[in-house]
Amino acid sequence: MTIVAKKPIKTADRVAKSRQYLPLLGVLAGAAIVIALTYTLPPFRNYQLATIGAYFCVTAGLTVLTGLNGQLSLGHGALMATGAYAMALWQNKFNLLLPGIAVAVIATTVAGAVIGLAAARLRGPYLAGLTLGVAVVVPSITSTFDGTFNSDQGLTVSLDPPPGVIPVEQWQAWICWSAALITVLLLAYLIRGRFGRDMRAVRDDETAAKLAGVSVARTQVLAFVVSSACAGLAGALFAVLAQSVSPGAFPLTLSLFLVMAIVIGGLGRLWGALIGAVLLVALPSVAQSIAEDAGSQKLEGNLALTFFGVVLVVVMLAAPGGLASLRVPRRKQKGRQ
Repeated sequence: MTIVAKKPIKTADRVAKSRQYLPLLGVLAGAAIVIALTYTLPPFRNYQLATIGAYFCVTAGLTVLTGLNGQLSLGHGALMATGAYAMALWQNKFNLLLPGIAVAVIATTVAGAVIGLAAARLRGPYLAGLTLGVAVVVPSITSTFDGTFNSDQGLTVSLDPPPGVIPVEQWQAWICWSAALITVLLLAYLIRGRFGRDMRAVRDDETAAKLAGVSVARTQVLAFVVSSACAGLAGALFAVLAQSVSPGAFPLTLSLFLVMAIVIGGLGRLWGALIGAVLLVALPSVAQSIAEDAGSQKLEGNLALTFFGVVLVVVMLAAPGGLASLRVPRRKQKGRQ
């Protein structure tokens, strides 16, 4: 009698294959939650929910650039402005929403490639200074080309009303979160692949990455391009939300807020990018309420920056890895007697 040995079950392979579907399942669960919320929240809360989705696009791209590749950018607010103006110019001429968003992403991708080529040769404070210069230059362009960008008054964005009887705020939330969830899904699979490993290798040790065959310059440029595309998408969504674009909507403090948000949320974690997006909406809203109660409009902007600074210090002391690194302690199970 011949005994045939059974092949061992490859548990590790099964677990690895099952984990491949985790980003997709997370996105589907997030879509279901967002849809449910849009039917229960009042209009203003739906608008805030849409704003969180727009911020989620840019914080997700920035946390990939800074957290996984180690490049610090202080100019993502300017990249958002680039996408917003591209969206406004397209909409005012053609009034086609989805192609307009695509044009905004393409325009910002090209701008990010140009900046990324220069950024690949810079490190540390020099890179931060370059991107900071971009944030300062972009508003001046609107004043130089006054006939195209209408200077400080900005541009209105032509948009068709939502289909049927769908409220505007609910329609905006669907648009913003559809873009955000698709972006996060693509980024999740991107950082799980070879490109993600190359970014981590460059971040940890450029010399070792070169010896391993990784092109440091190409990886850094591609990381900046991907992050810029996310910023351009966020800018286009903000143009849809506000239905207008002006330099005042993308100040220098916006770039600082974005960096602080991803640090507080957790660098290199998409979950941390979501936490940062929530903070970008929640903290200024609280600051505005306090300023209105105090009867001081000047207090609003400074108070929001103060809140971010205090939260940043507290989080860095309690959880250096950001809020996404926190774990709920499990209770120890008592053994049976």
